[in-house]
Amino acid sequence: QVQVVESGGGLVQPGGSLRLSCAASGSIFGLVAMGWYRQAPGKQRDLVARITSGGGTNYADSVKGRFTISRDNAKNTVYLQMNSLNPEDTAVYYCNVELLVRAYWGQGTQVTVSS
Repeated sequence: QVQVVESGGGLVQPGGSLRLSCAASGSIFGLVAMGWYRQAPGKQRDLVARITSGGGTNYADSVKGRFTISRDNAKNTVYLQMNSLNPEDTAVYYCNVELLVRAYWGQGTQVTVSS
């Protein structure tokens, strides 16, 4: 089994920054990628950013230039630095750990951008 724990969400004013962290533990074999997805009320869960085991990254168009995904391989941890936040970024952010055999999700962390 794999445990996925997110942290770092909260309330921030428009234009502000937040840093999310996601730590994976357990039987992590065949890691393909780790990523962040988000889901706003009434909407589907969408990819925000993803980083592969080889270090390749991809981002949703809406966050390019504002968000940066990074990782600490030794700690099986991935980070999402979010800058220039706006109300449209408000959502529950979920961490995803992709292994060769299956993927695991965290419980989600709420990010609210509001004045």
